Amino acid sequence: MADEPPKRRMVRPPTGGEEGGRSRPARLKTATGRTASSQAWLERQINDPFSARARAMGYRSRAAFKLTEIDERFRLLKRDAKVIDLGCAPGGWVQVALQRGAGRVVGVDLLPINPPLPDAQIVQMDFTDPDCPAKLLDLLGGPPDVVLSDMAPNTVGHKQTDHLRIMNLIELAADFAIEVLKPGGAFVTKAFQGGETAAVIALLKKHFADVRMVKPKASRAESSEVYFVATGFGKTGKPG
Repeated sequence: MADEPPKRRMVRPPTGGEEGGRSRPARLKTATGRTASSQAWLERQINDPFSARARAMGYRSRAAFKLTEIDERFRLLKRDAKVIDLGCAPGGWVQVALQRGAGRVVGVDLLPINPPLPDAQIVQMDFTDPDCPAKLLDLLGGPPDVVLSDMAPNTVGHKQTDHLRIMNLIELAADFAIEVLKPGGAFVTKAFQGGETAAVIALLKKHFADVRMVKPKASRAESSEVYFVATGFGKTGKPG
């Protein structure tokens, strides 16, 4: 599929902000009790333009712009679509899916969504729990059109261990999507450049007509974060 320029879409900003509006600048009054790294992270968040736009538009996180850009390019979130969001906290992707016309959205995360998003069904649960997939499908009322995954494991500071945890979540999300998606459905998952992702890409190519690696503009330049976008589930799967 040839790349196409993004198409503008008329959408309403989510409740809590106005597109193009200015948010009040957040300032750190004191660094007492914070480590240097946490202080730097907070200041980066405050000064980040995507974070500022997210606050102004009422999004829960800057990650909303990552999904927005992906959807502008691949047109995944069709009206009345059924969507499952894995690792949905704090809710930015759920907001985007609802804003763009999804008919039903079910999300799962270990963390609570506060304040709640009343138009979505949110499960506070470990996705790796064997009971979780069936619960998500039951709440959705059938197979999804789109499975989204922005899951990230809790890190322990050991590079190899953390990498294995990340890859395990990507593989679990891919297996879940392949098992439950409607024909023609789509799957989006966070991954990382330089990781051992060849096996996941090969798996996706067996089941989806098209698999792309995308780095949205809202993903920080210094981050190795990318997203795999797989479309056309079950149509023309390719050999690995």
